Amino acid sequence: MQLPSQVQLHQNYPNPFNPTTRIEFSIPETSHVTLEVFNIQGQRVATLVNGTRDAGVHTVSFDAANLASGVYMYRIQAGNFTRVNKMMLVK
Repeated sequence: MQLPSQVQLHQNYPNPFNPTTRIEFSIPETSHVTLEVFNIQGQRVATLVNGTRDAGVHTVSFDAANLASGVYMYRIQAGNFTRVNKMMLVK
């Protein structure tokens, strides 16, 4: 298996979603990773990953059954890398 050459945060699938979606990210080396979900006001509504992950491709499931419909942001932080993507919950 070839390791990724850089940190990547992929678009969640499916998007829009109800109530669960998958978020995939790739890291080239073992790193401390934080993956969080925020509402449009910037309030954190979920922490999906907060710990060390091995190099490779990782998939996390997000269950938003207790959240309202709307646009949410998900942010990865791994080493010095930060990226934010949007996703839409439609109930």
